[in-house]
Amino acid sequence: MHRRTLLKTTVMGAAVAGFPLPLRAQPKTIKIAAIHTVTGALAEPGQACRMAAQIAVDHVNGSGGIKSMGGAKLELMLGDTQTKPDVARTEAERLINAGAQILMGTFNSGDTAAIVPVAQQRRVPFLVDISAADPITANVARAVKEGQQKVQYVYRNFPTGSLFGQRAVQYFTEIFKEAGVSPRRVVLMHCNDLFGTNQAKGFQAAHKAANPPWDIVEVISWPEPPSDLSTEVSRAKAAKPDIIAPITRPASALLLLPELRKQRVEAMGIVGPGSPGLYEAGQLTALKDDLEYVMTSVPWPNFKHPQAQRLAEEYLRRSGGKMLDTNSGYSYDGIHEIGDNPNAAPAMIQILKHKPVAVWPKDYALSKFVFPRPKA
Repeated sequence: MHRRTLLKTTVMGAAVAGFPLPLRAQPKTIKIAAIHTVTGALAEPGQACRMAAQIAVDHVNGSGGIKSMGGAKLELMLGDTQTKPDVARTEAERLINAGAQILMGTFNSGDTAAIVPVAQQRRVPFLVDISAADPITANVARAVKEGQQKVQYVYRNFPTGSLFGQRAVQYFTEIFKEAGVSPRRVVLMHCNDLFGTNQAKGFQAAHKAANPPWDIVEVISWPEPPSDLSTEVSRAKAAKPDIIAPITRPASALLLLPELRKQRVEAMGIVGPGSPGLYEAGQLTALKDDLEYVMTSVPWPNFKHPQAQRLAEEYLRRSGGKMLDTNSGYSYDGIHEIGDNPNAAPAMIQILKHKPVAVWPKDYALSKFVFPRPKA
């Protein structure tokens, strides 16, 4: 990934785009509001985002601050969306009023979308460290292009749902070919919030464009968070799937995977187009063998790189034993850069011996994937 230093890019943009005066004046302290889903249904990944953002700020400050700005230090201001869009907007307003010069967040696409108009109206740069729904940046970019707004203040470091879909279709096809098997029937199952709906559309659009030798034979959604998924799993089983392709949240994953086992849904594997709920520490602990051999396409740290290894060791210490993952990795990167990131892309991970491991593409794989999934 070709990084651009956060403040260097912001100052360059200020001369052209009219970013807020405090950034042009190069203050001694740059206040960054990290607004994440620290409580509520998405608390676990939100807490990981916050932890990694703080580590990144400590690294910048510990290495002398922003040298191009005379050693300016970073100060992290903390916000919690509570996994509620209305709270996300209120938190953004509160932190801007308290002096935040840059916003960052939020993990949840619905919460992130609620902050976008605040950033545009208040003219405060907003870096989306994690949120995939395409409209978050696309709508702002279109409004600026069409002259409805003068400046785009919202940028993204994370892959979009469209890119998730393209990579998922590519990886599905490549892995099936590498394994020497020919699944034909894929059942797509997804939560129906902004994130899940966008991810499902991206996957279906990419499938239509690529026309691979497998079909999406059924699309099944549920309200998030669900109270029961037995009906949805019964529908999936009736579709006679070769592959179950879930797009989950942590809460729905806790219901979906045990229900698939309970109803004895026979499939070659569970392979997700990209979502949380399938690799976090809480889910690994709760789901245990139900997650074993599950694959999902998510942006993942390149643990072959020495810098990623060092960061992973530090994160393990400071988090009390949790693993550096998608959530923490992208929030760490978010402190170091700004702008839509053309180099952001997912990798396929698989749960092997109760740990998430990168298995595809080959250049980044730490282990050979296991597919089809062994029968119990």
